[in-house]
Amino acid sequence: MRAAVAPMFRALRHPNYRRWAVADLVSVTGAWMQNLALNWFVLVKTGSPGLLGLSLLFQLLPGVLLGSVAGSVADRWPTKRVLLVTQSLHGVLAVVLAGVAWVDGPLSAVYALALAGGVVTVFDGPALGRFGSQLVPREDLSNALGLGSILSSGGRILGMGLAGALVAVTGVPLLFVINAVSFGAVLLAIGKVREEGMFHLATSTAERTGIKAGVRYVLGHRPLVLMFLLGFVLSCLGRNYQVTMAAMSEGPLAAGPEGYGMLSVIFSAGTVLGGFVAAACKNLTLRLVLWSALGTSVLQFFSGATPTLWSFATLLVPIAIGAVVLDTATSTRIQLDTDEDMRGRVLAAKGIVTAASGAIGGPLLGWLSEFAGPGPALEIAGAATVVATAVAWLLFARSPQRRAMPAEQRWARLAGVHPTPPQPVHPPLPGRATARPGRGPRWTRPGQRITGGRRRAARERAHQPT
Repeated sequence: MRAAVAPMFRALRHPNYRRWAVADLVSVTGAWMQNLALNWFVLVKTGSPGLLGLSLLFQLLPGVLLGSVAGSVADRWPTKRVLLVTQSLHGVLAVVLAGVAWVDGPLSAVYALALAGGVVTVFDGPALGRFGSQLVPREDLSNALGLGSILSSGGRILGMGLAGALVAVTGVPLLFVINAVSFGAVLLAIGKVREEGMFHLATSTAERTGIKAGVRYVLGHRPLVLMFLLGFVLSCLGRNYQVTMAAMSEGPLAAGPEGYGMLSVIFSAGTVLGGFVAAACKNLTLRLVLWSALGTSVLQFFSGATPTLWSFATLLVPIAIGAVVLDTATSTRIQLDTDEDMRGRVLAAKGIVTAASGAIGGPLLGWLSEFAGPGPALEIAGAATVVATAVAWLLFARSPQRRAMPAEQRWARLAGVHPTPPQPVHPPLPGRATARPGRGPRWTRPGQRITGGRRRAARERAHQPT
């Protein structure tokens, strides 16, 4: 039994990852408690779902505008140092938000804090991704990402459950304080991570640092661009389940808020199962990405025609499992199949795509649900994602770069890359010393070294009779 279970949790063999996993669960739980508390505070204060959506926009907007800068910072600066700053700022902002809620402060202050939190989050994301990939070796990264999905889903369920139970008893401010305290666990875990147990990534050479180099690398990596385009369509039309579940509960299923709550719990449970499935997979391949995208798209199409609440809930479980496997496999491939010194900027590009798709997809699906109906909206979105997956599959198959790869890697990896980018080697010129000559014994002032000609003139003057 132990031999069968151990591979699913093989990332936990590494002490640094074990410390981080515990802190991650605590932090995700606190974050979801704050999300529910913030949404409830704005909704009660304004009574407007539109103004609630505006606060979500303030949190997402920095990810679109500053993602490339954040990726460059993650690749250039030590990730532990970046995370110590960003996690501390998250804790401070949560304390300030608790104070605003305590005094029933103005809505403008809430929006300002949401915007500030979005700025911190955009710098936090690439650094977290790069840091997490240094806690395990390459062969265990996919398993670590799968376990991370389990922790994220478990923290979401636990956080929303605790928040729902506490908000009516203690009020909103305490939930913000709990989230602030949870960042202490993250800071403690970062401090406990030992350098000798880390698997350090390659760093960029001088010509590969900066935003422009990252943009050139991403745009020049055609399989990566295709993966991002497919991810944008899937996230835009097939990942906004909170919108579609609410619309189906209120509309054709006639389930009301109770049904919506039940669907949310079932979907969350499905994401936990999806995390276990992803963690159990030895290799998360490109083929798995495409099959998961196709399967979830087909299930989404048929979910729009379900007549009852229970039939819709039954389809939600495999959709949630497939969504987590798809997201985990995608994250694995874009990290393992790109150069290590570009990983922060690649993760930042993924964050930009995710933020943009969320900002566009939510209103788009809401508009489709309002004017065409929730069921047809799911069918239209499902058909569109099926077509997008088929087109991406065809483009991958016709790629000259993919046809040049070995047969066993053709549908396993995005592209053939080196784990560590090779550094240029400049052989010494023939007939010249390889060691740099000394500076010489004398300097007149900075920047003016005594040259050979000046030395000869000085010797001639010294030998002249006085």
